[in-house]
Amino acid sequence: MTRVAAFDCGTNSLRVLVADLDPGAGTEHEVLREMRIVRLGEGVDRRGRISTAAMERVLAAVDDFAAMVRDAGASAVRFCATSAARDAANAADFMAGVRDRVGVEPQVLDGLAEARTSYAGATRSLPEAPSPRLVVDIGGGSTELILGDADGVVVAEQSLDIGSVRLTERHLHDDPPTDGQVAALVADVDAMLDGCRVAVGDARTVVGVAGTVTTVAAGVLGLAAYDRDAIHHATLATRDVVATGRELVAMPVAARRELGYLHPGRADVIAAGALILERVLCRTTPDTLLVSEHDILDGIAWSLAQDH
Repeated sequence: MTRVAAFDCGTNSLRVLVADLDPGAGTEHEVLREMRIVRLGEGVDRRGRISTAAMERVLAAVDDFAAMVRDAGASAVRFCATSAARDAANAADFMAGVRDRVGVEPQVLDGLAEARTSYAGATRSLPEAPSPRLVVDIGGGSTELILGDADGVVVAEQSLDIGSVRLTERHLHDDPPTDGQVAALVADVDAMLDGCRVAVGDARTVVGVAGTVTTVAAGVLGLAAYDRDAIHHATLATRDVVATGRELVAMPVAARRELGYLHPGRADVIAAGALILERVLCRTTPDTLLVSEHDILDGIAWSLAQDH
């Protein structure tokens, strides 16, 4: 067994996983898994830079998570950042701050590396499901669509610059958003999907991962509080996913914050994320969505185990 620590720094959240992994047996024992909404990508779509406030916020969380990793005694650590770090002109300043705190060289994953790592994490422990499998990973700054087979071989993948934070800042300026704002966001998403090289209609199984998907799933399941075990590998009717998403879009942010299953830090951006999910699902053939709590974070962790 190898004890590894994986960091995933996205546009909206920072997450860490410490796990004991056995590559030979393919087994995983989770030691800790933590998440904070830090909004690294706040304003990046508009300004092209990480703000001072966002950088301070995220680095404070990195400090805390780095201490947890040291206490857990991980023998290998990998820190990956994604969309916001890719887009920001001052990403090097942020990465230097991470290096000082974590003690390893952080990596900014390009869109294709992000997609492949997400697919590896999402499908490793998946129940039996027909192939091809489409993994839909909706983040704060980008959405990854990855089509692959049951052996983990990726057939096609693409990272699209449509994410819950990016499109909220771009389109949803009222609370709740107006019909015109929703229509503009949907048109933006549809235009990106029209140009996508991944044949989403070929998928026989659709797997949804990351915070937008799991939050909408919690709503579909009628959970009073977020329950990772109940959500992991739940199979949901697509029509129910779309309906729950539209209910969230119509709610004011304050009402969303009252939902016990929804993290308050997602309340202002969940509408955009739900609409992205809807537009992707409208192009798929299966009438169900398989939800996974395993995603890019798990893919990062397993990449460390394979290196040791």
